[in-house]
Amino acid sequence: MSGFKKIILFTDTDGRTRFREETIQLTEGTPQIQLSEASPCSNYRIRRSPVGYNYDFHCSSSPIWVVILQGQLEITLRDGSSRLFKPGDCFFSANVLPSGAVFDKNVHGHASRQVGPDPLVTMFVGV
Repeated sequence: MSGFKKIILFTDTDGRTRFREETIQLTEGTPQIQLSEASPCSNYRIRRSPVGYNYDFHCSSSPIWVVILQGQLEITLRDGSSRLFKPGDCFFSANVLPSGAVFDKNVHGHASRQVGPDPLVTMFVGV
């Protein structure tokens, strides 16, 4: 049995966005076609962002999978750490604003920007 590394962007108990990793087990299918259990999704969208795209700190409006189809996306956290996602990479963005909280630009969210010479094309899959 093998697994798939799920990178999760989430809001921690202190309201700050962090990364963590979990493993999705691939327990179904065959040795040649290993599958996870089916997970529901509600919709998907394709987004194209031009070279130079830069989105200041923000929270996700609802949990979504982000799949990089073209270009590169850098996610930066408040602590200065960042991760670069390339075509074929994906992550689960669940860093929604805590219930009852008002967005504080010094605490909440993540920043995102296009990196490199190619426009960024992403697919958002709602859960």
